[in-house]
Amino acid sequence: MNSNIKGVVFDLDGTLMMSSSTIYKATIKTLEEFNIEPAFSEEEFNSRIGHHFKDIFDDFNMDISDLEYFIDVYKSHYFDFIDESKFYPNALETIKALYDNKIRVSILTTKAQDQADKIIDHFGIRNLFSIVMGRKVGIKIKPAPDALLHICNDLQIFPANTMMVGDSELDVKCGNSAGAISCAVTYGYRAKEFLLKENPNFVIDDIKEILTILQI
Repeated sequence: MNSNIKGVVFDLDGTLMMSSSTIYKATIKTLEEFNIEPAFSEEEFNSRIGHHFKDIFDDFNMDISDLEYFIDVYKSHYFDFIDESKFYPNALETIKALYDNKIRVSILTTKAQDQADKIIDHFGIRNLFSIVMGRKVGIKIKPAPDALLHICNDLQIFPANTMMVGDSELDVKCGNSAGAISCAVTYGYRAKEFLLKENPNFVIDDIKEILTILQI
């Protein structure tokens, strides 16, 4: 095993879970309640998954007067469509292999903390993760390195001994700026060519390739 890597931090949507249908349908249902027409196609929306809703709506010039209330309503609808979310092939097996080899495995997502917790508990995988880190007041979200550094500090693992794995530019930038090892996955919501521009340390097409990198 590559002894340099002590912890692996995963993004959630587009990295561990195929959740675009859940996210999109919950968003559309919430917009309908607010009597707001979406200014995006499903494909356009999916290409921005991972960003905060504020940034997504700003991109499409959509004015949501009370964004926090919108997010609360969205979260209430999310679980109406939760059964459309699935783990990517080899995701659970890879996490379990890391866990069995004493690698500290965590999640870092831009989802609110309460929502991230509910999702992890819904799928019954809490025991596999050292930390589940969602969006919290006072801690900057990806691509800022703050939340990743927070995880490293809590686990007492140096960023240089930590791998950040994700499907978006936010994850790669977060890992790079934290001084961690960045690993981009190509099967999520961003094109490989787009991710390569961010200079990740590794680019993989299947999550199980992490085990080869770590020599597990």
